[in-house]
Amino acid sequence: MKIIVLKETEPLETRVALIPAAVKKLVDMKAEVSVESGAGLEAGATDAEYEAAGASVSSDRAGLLAGADLLASVGCPTEETLRALREGATVIAHVRPFDAPSRLAPAIARRQKVLAMEMVPRSTIAQKMDALSSQANLAGYAAVVVATERLTRILPMMTTPAGTISPAKVFIIGAGVAGLQAIATARRLGARVEAFDVRAEVEEQIRSLGAKFVKFDLGETGGTAQGYAKQLTEEQLRKQRELMGKQCAGADVVITTAQVFGRKAPQLVTTEMVRQMRPGSVVVDMAVESGGNVECSKLNEEVLIEGVRVVGIGNLARHVPVPASQMYASNIVNLIAHFWNKEAAEIRYPLEDEIMKSCLIISNGEVLNDTVRNLMG
Repeated sequence: MKIIVLKETEPLETRVALIPAAVKKLVDMKAEVSVESGAGLEAGATDAEYEAAGASVSSDRAGLLAGADLLASVGCPTEETLRALREGATVIAHVRPFDAPSRLAPAIARRQKVLAMEMVPRSTIAQKMDALSSQANLAGYAAVVVATERLTRILPMMTTPAGTISPAKVFIIGAGVAGLQAIATARRLGARVEAFDVRAEVEEQIRSLGAKFVKFDLGETGGTAQGYAKQLTEEQLRKQRELMGKQCAGADVVITTAQVFGRKAPQLVTTEMVRQMRPGSVVVDMAVESGGNVECSKLNEEVLIEGVRVVGIGNLARHVPVPASQMYASNIVNLIAHFWNKEAAEIRYPLEDEIMKSCLIISNGEVLNDTVRNLMG
């Protein structure tokens, strides 16, 4: 099986789908790996390192696509890339199938298989393939670093001959993978951290990281089978915003991480709530790519609201491309290895397997996922 890795086409993307260590594992499995020249540079991987790992390196992008059995990618390949990819080939990527499913039309026309990394189930056996979690973990860390860089004060308490500086207060909304890592990072940097999540069961996790769990009585809430918070009613959202406004007003940093899988992110922080914060404070909206938790956030922009900086950087894992690529590449190799046929040196696609059934959304000209099929009409 010939596996290829190309330079990512999104302008802000810094990650690469496979690092040299991952390539070596695939080569040891008898796969043939080819890498487009320069594909890994922003993630700290040189062409020479790929060659040393057993890959061939080429600048002929069209040639690579025409001869590939499998394209490993971080982001969704463009329609042009899918049209150039060999008919019947496989794509493994974050394809964001619910956002713009029409982009995948060429994959259907060319009878390609599309394995969506964001659709890997959050089960014990699939944990090592869970790219959403691996990238969210790093994004949670990066969110705190981004906020700290922009904050007009320091995070830890500091005692000096000139006096004592009190610690900054960080309020984190949402305690999923990203939120918990943000809590841990802010605590390591010395901040006083408070966190809220609609799922009462995460209280113990929040407290174990040294943060205070903020309780709001919203009535019946809970989580989904995928580990996400369930969508709240409009009345619950209104009540949540009202109670949350007081918490935001007293915080130096607010980080929002709340997302509902496959749907627009809930708006939790209004512009009026931002105005109530102290000048010099920072808000980081980690859900900005899926609609945003903060009313005034803008994708890949920073907005000043009466001295409060609202940061809407999309996909914060890009800010740490070396570990992000390392973890993502490991997710991909683990997925391939799980379905690898050693004798034929190729991937199997057993739809009776829970993991394959979840993430194989297009195959042989058909859309297998009901939601994606309905969105495509």
